[in-house]
This record gives sequence, C-alpha cells and structure tokens, in this order.
Amino acid sequence: MKALNVCVIGTGYVGLPTGVGLAELGHHVVCVDKDENKIHALQNGQITLYEEGLEELLKKNFSAGQIQFSTSMESVSNSDVVIVAVGTPPHPVTHEADMQYIHAAVRELATYLKNYTVVAIKSTVPVGTGTVVEKIIKEQNPTADFDVVSLPEFLREGFAVYDFFHPDRVIVGTNSERAQSVIQTLYDAFETKPNMLFVKRESSETIKYASNAFLAIKIHYINEMANFCEKTGANVLEVAKGMGLDTRIGPRFLNPGPGFGGSCFPKDTMAMAFMGRQNDVSMTLIEDVIKENWARKKQMANRVLNVVKDIPDPKIAVLGLAFKNGTDDCRESPAMEILDEILKANVTVTVYDPKAMENAKKLIGDKVVYASDMYSAVQNADVVAILTEWDDFKSLDLQKIAYSMNHKNIVDCRNLLDPQKAKENGFNYLGIGR
Repeated sequence: MKALNVCVIGTGYVGLPTGVGLAELGHHVVCVDKDENKIHALQNGQITLYEEGLEELLKKNFSAGQIQFSTSMESVSNSDVVIVAVGTPPHPVTHEADMQYIHAAVRELATYLKNYTVVAIKSTVPVGTGTVVEKIIKEQNPTADFDVVSLPEFLREGFAVYDFFHPDRVIVGTNSERAQSVIQTLYDAFETKPNMLFVKRESSETIKYASNAFLAIKIHYINEMANFCEKTGANVLEVAKGMGLDTRIGPRFLNPGPGFGGSCFPKDTMAMAFMGRQNDVSMTLIEDVIKENWARKKQMANRVLNVVKDIPDPKIAVLGLAFKNGTDDCRESPAMEILDEILKANVTVTVYDPKAMENAKKLIGDKVVYASDMYSAVQNADVVAILTEWDDFKSLDLQKIAYSMNHKNIVDCRNLLDPQKAKENGFNYLGIGR
C-alpha cells in the first residue's frame, strides 16, 4: 500500500474519526482546526468528543507519529489529499446550508497548494459546491494543480469508528481519472475493499442529502404508525418487525421514538427542501416531515406533563440528553427539545446522561438539577422520562426505583423497558405505539 500525506480540515464528529481512521490505515495525517483549545488538547492526547473506540485509536496513532494536530494550514503544501470536513450549519432564516466556513477554509488552503492535490469535500454541501470551490481556488492560486472531488461522509454518530472501517459504500464525485486513482489509493488499505461508486460530482453531492432525507422520512413514517397503533390496540414493535421482514423495506430506521434529531437529519432535510424551492421542484413529502417532526417533540413533552398535571409541584426525572446513544452530541437532540418544552411548565427537573452532561450544561445551564447517576436522578421523582436509548437505561432496576420515587410513573419514549415488568412493580407505564 502507498501511504499518502493527508490533511483533514476540521476536527469535529466527521473530521476527527476520519483523520484517526486514515492514520490507522497507514496514511500520514495532519488534522487542522482553528480552535486552539481543541488542538492543544489533541496534541496532548486528550479526546475532544466521545465516540466508542476513538480515544484508543487516537492515542495509538498519535504515539506512533501517524497523526498530528495543528492550527496552521501549512501542511496542505505537503499533502496528496486535503479533506474538508468543516461544519455547514443551517442558516437561521432560510435553513439552507451556511457555507461561510467552507468558503473560508478553501480560500485559505488554496494559497498553500503546491504539487498536484486532490481537494475532497467531505462536509455535507449543496449541489454545485464543487464548482464553487474550484472557482475559489483558481482565484486564490491561478497556478495550482488540483482536482476537487465530492467525498460525502456516511458516519453514524455513536458508530463512527465502526462505520469508517466497515462502510456500506464510498461515494466519489469526480470526472478526473487522476483524482479517481488517488482516492482509490486512499482506500487501498482496507482489508475488505469497500464498494466504491464513482459518479458525477453533482450526483455525489445529491446522494448524501437524498439518503438522509429518505431515512428521516422512514423514521417519521414509523412514528405515525405508532400513533395509529396507540389508537387501535396494535403494537408498533410487532408492526415494524413484520414490515422489516420485507426485503424491499428492511428493518433499519423503523424504531418509533420522539422524532429524529442530531446534527444531520434536521439540517439536511431543511437544506434539501430549500434546494427544492430554489430549483422550483416540489418537495412536499420532505416539507411535511420537517413540520411534523417538530410537532413530535411537543407531543412527547405533553405526554410527560400530562402524567403529573394533578400533582402539586411535580418533580420530573429525565434520563438521556444526547440525541442518540453512543455519542455526547446534544445538537438538535430530541431529548433537549423535549426538555425545553417541559421546562416551560415551570416544573423541577433532574437530568442524567452517561456521556452528554457537559455538552448539555453548555446549552441549558442551571435550569435543571444534574444527577451523578440514573438512580440519583429518579430519587423522589413523580415521573421518569426516558429520552435517549442508552443501554444503561435498559437495565434500570424497577423495584429499586419504585421505592425511591414519590409517584410511580414512567414515560418511555424509546421503548427500552418491559411494560409488563413495569406494571408488576406498580408503575403507570407509557411507551410508544404499544
């Protein structure tokens, strides 16, 4: 295998696992970020975000000299591949992808390009971004020898390390055979060669949005089925299992819950809808899913509040703050949005999450009481609301918490607990769709 010099710009939930993964494959990697505190921590071998298995791989490859961290773009000049993995948050008004960070990074990296370099855009970007990036680089560095490719990421938060080494597919958007050869070399070290699909750059940029929008629709669909099951006496888990056995549908993303969240699905569905309007294409299905997904969070908050509406000065215990298990990311978390709605009722709330407490504190400050563990959180509570699907919560000792709570109420927005066992321990149990 030929080892490449790789510069990864951005050390967030995409950039850091990507950089560490490429270093593990044997490439020489420099990760660049403007955040001096983050880079200082990484230079001292300290992890800056939680992903299972990431810390161990980072320390291993940092000690071996395979990966380095810097605030300077100078390493671009020695790179065969520059991977742009900076954020594209939604614009606060139009909800389109905010491209200011991409454009700023490209303008800066362009000045350091020397030898032939593949500039790979891994950030989720609007269709046509590759052409814009090409123009920016040529303006900044007219003599640069480069190709711009679209290399969208498909890493699930919480499973990013696993997904990096076991990709369903690697999508590459380029018409350049030279760039194609470099990207193939980048992935040569995989023991099992990933399914690589080379397409037009515009197609590659679309695939990422189309994939996330479709999965968001699938999540919302099973939530609507859950509402139907609650009215008719059906069990949505049985319905989902029966549906998933159809190979045309499949079982994944048929887990009913409090709605989709995180840094991708809300942002990407809104961006896809914006691009539809921009191109005069009807995106009614995606538009409806966006609207109803927002409403879903309020519905879940009301379920919790309705349980304690007749209890004076109720205390609510919230288990789970991250948007999903396996990550400490609270961005666009359904749990955080539900919590925000609950707090509008001026009730006392105690919270616990095994990984996301520090990130949650940055968002909600002293509006809640922070517990040291899940049993401390439920002490003297009138209702327990389970909002994130952590495995820890599946093993909640129902007999133990029955004695420590003021009123025995559980609103299980993730269907983690056995309803029958909850009832046997005297709980009023409310799940989703069953």
